[in-house]
Amino acid sequence: MFFAMNRFRIAIGHETVFEDVWKNRESSLSDVPGFREFRLLRGDTVTEEGYTLFVSSSIWESRDAFSAWTKSENFRAAHKSAADNRQMYLGPPKFEGFSVVEGA
Repeated sequence: MFFAMNRFRIAIGHETVFEDVWKNRESSLSDVPGFREFRLLRGDTVTEEGYTLFVSSSIWESRDAFSAWTKSENFRAAHKSAADNRQMYLGPPKFEGFSVVEGA
């Protein structure tokens, strides 16, 4: 399994708009080979730097399945509006990928 995460720093006061963008987006991830699960996570506290941390987390059968998705038309369609609402972002998202070492 492969876990793909993007960390988003969202300006204070823009949390609801950010959440609505994700909740109302068109998604076809469930149709992508190798996709298992998606979650949008919100940090519990506002950071000292003045933002709320969000993490988009997806689980894939393998790194190869995730990589194939990032090169697909499905990926391009899912990210076509990524530049909209720039005022809510404090910089670009930070990607982090994880392979399972041990788990039940």
